[in-house]
This record gives sequence, C-alpha cells and structure tokens, in this order.
Amino acid sequence: MKRIYKIPPVTAAFLFLLLSGCSEKTPIPEQHPEIEGLVFEERADLTYAEQFAIDRYEGGYSLIHTMNGERFLLIPEGGAIPQQLESDITIIQQPADHIYLAATSAMGLFSELDCTDAVDFSGTRADDWYIESAREAMEQGDMLYAGKYREPDYELLLTNGCTLSVQSTMIEHSPEVKEKLTELGIPVFIDYSSYESHPLGRSEWIKVYGEMTGRSDAAEQLFAKQAAELTSLPDTESTGKTVVYFYISSAGQVITRKSGDYITKMIALAGGENALDHPGDSESASGSVTMEMEKFYTQAKDADFIIYNSTNSGEIHSIEELLAKNELLSDFKAVQNGNVWCTRENLFQETMKLGTVISDFHAIFTDNTETEPPEFLFRLESGDST
Repeated sequence: MKRIYKIPPVTAAFLFLLLSGCSEKTPIPEQHPEIEGLVFEERADLTYAEQFAIDRYEGGYSLIHTMNGERFLLIPEGGAIPQQLESDITIIQQPADHIYLAATSAMGLFSELDCTDAVDFSGTRADDWYIESAREAMEQGDMLYAGKYREPDYELLLTNGCTLSVQSTMIEHSPEVKEKLTELGIPVFIDYSSYESHPLGRSEWIKVYGEMTGRSDAAEQLFAKQAAELTSLPDTESTGKTVVYFYISSAGQVITRKSGDYITKMIALAGGENALDHPGDSESASGSVTMEMEKFYTQAKDADFIIYNSTNSGEIHSIEELLAKNELLSDFKAVQNGNVWCTRENLFQETMKLGTVISDFHAIFTDNTETEPPEFLFRLESGDST
C-alpha cells in the first residue's frame, strides 16, 4: 500500500526557534483531541513513562503525542484518512515499515517485538550492533547502512522507499537534517526515552513502537515482564553496599555517570548506593561525567563494588586488564575483595531489558549470583581471559 503523509510546512527559522529551546518540555495534553470522523476509545495506560502518550480511536486509529509537542496519527491498513485534521498532525500508515532507525537504543525494542524487518535502514554499521537480529539483517543485506543521523544518505533513502525516520534527540543538534528529511516526504519521529525520569520509562517506549508496527498487545506483555523484574525484587531497600560505575578512557580519564542518570537510578533501585558525590552538569544532556583521578581515588577506593562500564571502552576480562589502565586501582577495597564486575557491551543497546539489568545489580549486591546468574554483568577474576 502506498504510504501517504500529511506533513506540515516547516522552515529552517521555525526549526531553529523550536529546537534551540529543546530542553524545555511541552506538556502532553491531559485530554485527547477531538478528530472529526473518529470516535475516541482510550488513552493507553503507562506505568513509568511520561514523555509520550497514546490515544486510541475506534477502527484501529492511534494518535501518538511526544514531549516536543508533535503528534503522529497512525492509520490502520485500508483505513481512510480523517478530513480536516489539524495541520501539525503527521499521518503514518500502519504497519510502519521501511524505517530509517538512527536512534540506536530503540533497536532493542524493535527486536523484542520481533519486527526488526520493519527497519530497512540503519544509522549504525553492522560491526557496531550488539542486537543480533540487527547485525544479521545488515550482514544479509536486508538492512542497509544509510549514514549517521547528521549525515544520512538521502539518495539511498529515497531510492529504496524510506517512509519514516526514527531519531534520537541528537537530531536536535542538526535541525537542517530534520528539515531536509521532511522536505523529502520522510517524517521524523524523535525518541525521547532518554528524558524519562524512571529507568523503566525508557523500556516502556516499546509501547510506542508496538503501536506503530501493529504489535501493541505484544508490547504490553513484554513491558509487563520487565516491570515484574523490579516489583518482584525481595529487598529493594538499600543494601548498604556502595558502588562505583565507571570506565577509563584511552586518554586515561575516569568517566562515570552523573547523579540522577538512569544508570545511577538503576543501581539505587537495586539497593546500591553511589559512592561518588558529584552531581555532574544538570544542564548537560550527557549522562557522563569526567573526574580527575585524585578525586575519584579519594571517593571510590573504599567502595564495596566496582562496575566497569564496557559500552564505551570495550569489555575487559581480568583484574590485570583493569589494573593496566591505572595501577592505583589495586588499592581499591573492591579489587582486594574480589567484587569487580564488568558490563556486557550490549547493555546500552538493550533498552527493553532494563528491569533485568536492575535484577542483575541486585543479585551482585546481595551475593546471589549463583542462583541468579547476571545476564549483563560478569565478575573479573585474576588471570581470567574468557
């Protein structure tokens, strides 16, 4: 079926004014809008997510709101386009496919929904995917590399029938790209999951992509399973265990997470306490904080647990590899007590499994890893090379 879009005229000046204030959220209306010819049914229930809403209408129509004030009306296959729509509503025919996905963290959601085949174009190369279905699709030529968000291959997208671009908030730093895609008839949907205040709010964005691809029931079930990972934890109060989560860059700098970041929140939900007292830059969109080694040493050396973040610097597989990055780490209590763990490299891309990550953290803080082996963490042993 031919894809039809109703795209509002967008100018570079308007985009600049809109995106220059992107840190200011647009409240999602509490009431559903009246759409001529459609009968409202319900607003989808959300447990943790606050940055989107889904209004459902009879006949399989859905309206997705996002925190930037944009609205997307999903038209069921064979459904008619309502007349006299408000000009800012973008029309997308269901099921959404031929997608250009530049929001890396969303791929795990498509994969869990078993609809990786809806994504025809990737902003990430095959070698950089840890989502197996995405890597395989690219290696087999079923998903094409179409350039990063700031430099998409417009000709490739047009020639191969791209119908929708799903972007991270990084696109707000390249408003000219969003404008160009829109001019070419490729609407841009921005994933604001990184703005969610609760870690599982990120996972709940699976409901957005389930709605787009006609798999809303599956999305509900998958999210419920992750939510149960958190609610089923026997001891979610503080364990009293202190934790440092970091990696060391190629330049020898310590990179950790700012207070209030979703990683530090997951550690807290699992019963751990961040050993670092810095708040980070609250105005920065980045969750990363660079620390001087002297300050890091003072705050972190007596922490009960070290969790080494492999998502930026790659996995390490032994205590010796860790100490090779900085010998001062040998003084750390966690190193001396054997409480050093490393994340799997796929953790960042597995947005759908943040409930499992919280359970993994809880298992190591409560010394319960033999009965509940972590999926996203492994312990570093001296001389371990596996």
